[in-house]
Amino acid sequence: MRFRLLKKNLLALLGVSCVVVTLLFSTRVFLISDDDIGEPNDIVVQGNQVMHSGDMQKFSFGSLPELTQSVYSANYKQHVHNADKFPGEPRLVLVVQVHDRPEYLRLFIQSLEKAAEVHSFFLIFSHDYFSEEINAIVQGITFCRVLQIYFPFSTQLYPNEFPGKDPRDCPRDTSKDNALKTRCLNAEHPDSYGHYREAFITQTKHHWWWKLHFVWERVQALQGYSSFVIFLEEDNYLLPDFFHFYKSMIEFRKSKCPDCDMLALGNLNGLADFTTLSNKVLTTGWMSTKHNIGMGISREVYYKLMGCSNEFCTYDDYNWDWTLQHLSGACISKPLKVLVAQGSRVLHTGDCGLHQKKNCRPEWATQKVEESLQATKDGLFPPSLVLNGALAVEHREHMKNGGWGDVRDHILCNNYAKL
Repeated sequence: MRFRLLKKNLLALLGVSCVVVTLLFSTRVFLISDDDIGEPNDIVVQGNQVMHSGDMQKFSFGSLPELTQSVYSANYKQHVHNADKFPGEPRLVLVVQVHDRPEYLRLFIQSLEKAAEVHSFFLIFSHDYFSEEINAIVQGITFCRVLQIYFPFSTQLYPNEFPGKDPRDCPRDTSKDNALKTRCLNAEHPDSYGHYREAFITQTKHHWWWKLHFVWERVQALQGYSSFVIFLEEDNYLLPDFFHFYKSMIEFRKSKCPDCDMLALGNLNGLADFTTLSNKVLTTGWMSTKHNIGMGISREVYYKLMGCSNEFCTYDDYNWDWTLQHLSGACISKPLKVLVAQGSRVLHTGDCGLHQKKNCRPEWATQKVEESLQATKDGLFPPSLVLNGALAVEHREHMKNGGWGDVRDHILCNNYAKL
């Protein structure tokens, strides 16, 4: 079998400079076969969409080099599942960030299957943990087009080196004086609170920023797409009228709030008083704690964010959403204005996350969702929307959380957006 070094294609795929490629791949050389990459005649054009035909992407989980090769090959080929069954332009694009909670992912997909007009959706699942179980769950979707993309700097692929945890890295709670004495790798770069890097903490922010760039710049099927992309997570649950409400928000924005930068189809208030709030929206400044679920981002806002790449990548907060709030009104001169659904169309089902990994009970989430949905029936599919408030749009700074002081994270993050 003929092999070739992944050179120009790797740079195009990742959008990173030679500096970071050298940093990350100094101990590895990845080879991808011509068969893995595919030939030019594998490409099918339908309208503005470019899709790769051929067999479903096959992952090899046998070893770390094989898994890594599978990740790069999949991101290059971008095989769109069910493209032949559902041709034409996507009417709604959902991007779902996935880690390692298969039960919640199954519940999310169940909600999609029940959503009205789901056949017109284009689902993009962005993975930072790679397993046969999760792949099988996503590839079992038959009701719309699906693309899987894979975060290539996952800590799973780098278990003993940056961006994973290098055994030579400084322990989180060691003092800087002690770090300098022991000459651990990142001794010069604790965070604002004197703590050193934790790989599992930094991954989510890395993944979110890489995903944002990859979706808007690298996903071939979205070249020419001009509407909003809705960003979700694996522990979200969509109400049946999600698409109906999205279309209503788009029309409302055109006539009543053309300066609204973003959409928030969800909130964290659950379904309390849903029937009363079902057709209500409000406008306000974007806030991390209120508007980070079911976010709609346009290409225009994406460019604004990418113009603040250095500020995003060097701000000492490991949370992507708190970092985004910092940018709004700081780097971005005019604070981001958001149109918010008061009757949430996205539920948060997860009782486990970054800081809580024990005693997770996804079966409780299923029961809670079923009970909640019973209370929403009379409020679904409102014929029109009503503005229920117009709050101040202003920059709201907060106390940064730290966890993002290592210059290696800054360099890697900044290079996602470089062509």
